[in-house]
Amino acid sequence: MIGGMGRWEPNARGRLEQAALELYAEHGFEQTTVAEIAERAGLTERTFFRYFADKREVLFAGAGTLRDLMVGALAGAPESAAPIEAVAAALQTAGALIQERREFSRQRQAVIAANVGLQERELIKLASLASALAEALRQRGVGEPAASLTAEAGIAVFKIAFERWQSEAGQPELPRLISESLGELRAVTAGG
Repeated sequence: MIGGMGRWEPNARGRLEQAALELYAEHGFEQTTVAEIAERAGLTERTFFRYFADKREVLFAGAGTLRDLMVGALAGAPESAAPIEAVAAALQTAGALIQERREFSRQRQAVIAANVGLQERELIKLASLASALAEALRQRGVGEPAASLTAEAGIAVFKIAFERWQSEAGQPELPRLISESLGELRAVTAGG
C-alpha cells in the first residue's frame, strides 16, 4: 500500500500508477474511482488529473510514446533493410522498453483481460501502432499493400510474443521472444 505519503513526495505519476493497479486488482476496474486512486497514492484528485485524463489512461498513457519510439526505430533502420527487417527493429525497440517494466506490464495486462471495454481499447492501440508503422514504411518508399501487410504482420508477431512473455514467469526476455516469433513467421512464409 502506498498511502500516507505527502503531496510533496516525488514520483507522483508512478505512485498513481501503482495505486491504480493495486485497486483495479482488488476491486476491479469499473468499481475503482479516481478519488480512491488518489487517496491510495497519498495525492489529490487534482494531481491525478495532471497526469491522466481519466482512470483508463493509467493503462494507456504510454501509447503515444511507444508509437513514437517504434516509428523512430523503423525510420532509423538502414535503407537497405527489407521492410520486415525495419519493422523488426521497431518491435525490438518496443520489446526492450516493455521488458524494463515487466511487473507493470503483467499487472496492466491482468486488468485489461478482465474488462471487455479495456480489451477493445487495447485492440485500438495495436491498430494505431500498425497504422503508424505502415505510414513509416510508406515514407521509406514501400508501396501498398506491402506496407500495410508488413506492419500488420509485425503487430501480430509482437502480440503473440507478448502473450507468450506474459503467460509464464520463466519465459525468456520479450526481445528474444519477438525474434523467435519473427523467425516462425519467416519459416511459415517461406513454406517451411
